[in-house]
Amino acid sequence: IGFNLFTQLEDDTLKEAVRSSLTHGSGYYEDVYRSVTGNKSTAVRALMRGIQDEEGGFIGGVGLVEDFSARRDAEALIEYQAYYDQLTELPNRRLLLRRLEQAVANCRRHDHVEALLFFDLDDFKRINDSLGHSYGDQLLREMAARLQRNLRTEDTPARLSGDEFAAVLERLGPDLGDAALIVERIAAKLLSVLQHSLSDNAHSLQVTASIGISLFPLGHGSPEALMQEADMALNQAKEAGRNGFVFFDPVQQRLQRSRMLLELDMREAAGRGQFQLYCQRQVDAQGAVLGAEVLLRWEHPQRGMVSPAEFIPLAEDNRQIIAIDHWVLESACLQLSRFAERPETQALTLAVNISTLQFREADFVDQVRQMLDETGAPPHRLKLEVTEGSFLERPDEARETMLALKALGITFALDDFGTGFSSLAYLNRLPLDQLKIDQSFVSDLPDDPASDSIVASTIALAHSLGLEVIAEGVESEAQRAWLEEHGCLMFQGYLFGRPQPLDEFETALRD
Repeated sequence: IGFNLFTQLEDDTLKEAVRSSLTHGSGYYEDVYRSVTGNKSTAVRALMRGIQDEEGGFIGGVGLVEDFSARRDAEALIEYQAYYDQLTELPNRRLLLRRLEQAVANCRRHDHVEALLFFDLDDFKRINDSLGHSYGDQLLREMAARLQRNLRTEDTPARLSGDEFAAVLERLGPDLGDAALIVERIAAKLLSVLQHSLSDNAHSLQVTASIGISLFPLGHGSPEALMQEADMALNQAKEAGRNGFVFFDPVQQRLQRSRMLLELDMREAAGRGQFQLYCQRQVDAQGAVLGAEVLLRWEHPQRGMVSPAEFIPLAEDNRQIIAIDHWVLESACLQLSRFAERPETQALTLAVNISTLQFREADFVDQVRQMLDETGAPPHRLKLEVTEGSFLERPDEARETMLALKALGITFALDDFGTGFSSLAYLNRLPLDQLKIDQSFVSDLPDDPASDSIVASTIALAHSLGLEVIAEGVESEAQRAWLEEHGCLMFQGYLFGRPQPLDEFETALRD
């Protein structure tokens, strides 16, 4: 709309400000103001350009008037969506970081303790799967409302993503101990109010939450570090059984960091040739070598020899154990093919430990068949050592896998028998060839009556089922003599030889 705006200005002060801007400034004027007509209020933006006469004197201005309401509302909506969660209307992660930066600054300026809490609903995925996502969304809105109602006005609740919430607790006082007690009371109260029962015609679910807590003076100070610490504490709360809260522990952080670095190193260990195969001989009652158990060792260039007790559980947790087991089994097959070429070693067996994860791979039988074909290893000289964990969840599938491998000529030993949830039911159904007495029982022979009874019973059980029995961890002549007296005629342990690198094991056999 083009018209002479200047002549319509009635306020002398404003009129002079516009005149000054148009004549002495850039010759351009812009402002946003509110226009009220009746009961309607509209945001208006005015843009004006000065008009001069032939001598260059100012005579007025020409401009535009624009209804600014829609644009202003759109900008406000964009601003809201950038900083607030649409489902719960709580601040989102972006706004939480801003508030956390302010809280950290206040903490340093006023020497007060402040805290960051991370919340996670326990088994929220099960709720979504059972009752549907709309029910899950309703639950999240209810949890957000409860969180808002039960925090102090100076605290900032937020929804991070999914079922993850957070809260910044400010001005907890100068004393760390007192502040921790305040946070404990708040966390306990929140755990109580966040408990919720859900039910419909088909389901009844109890909702609980876990909380991780980072106190600012104990943390590293930056918002990102505090969020990492609260998240670590939350994971510890879940591992501890859920429906509880845990404060961030710097010692635990160092352990987790060490574990993470070890995991990263382990991912590169195979490609860099750091894994090695060791063998520990297995002998009969006369001391003749029957074969060996294949053991994995990791020689790290900086850490030295890493204990299998340290890296094997980690490999199982991150599923790297599947690739590692494949390499060990393939290497054992290659070694068996070399043994088969010489008369003095062609009767030796190699026992290879197979993890539960590897054993349950859908194509495990095909993998083993391919290894045997490609290496030319004699299948009847390969013994797979499995633990009862391979059978507990899916015993029928485990039996089918074992039968398929037995058809190839492979034998099976049950490792760690008696150390877990041993069941006699599966011993009678599974196609086993050998029971292995765990070293934890052998170490107390022959002076511990309980171990004596357990080992004697295991030997008798193995014989009654037609199974061979071998004892591991035999370190003394007294242990060997007791085992032989009770019917165990195969042994493995330091008494007969320590684990050796594969080439040294071959040399020792020749010697």
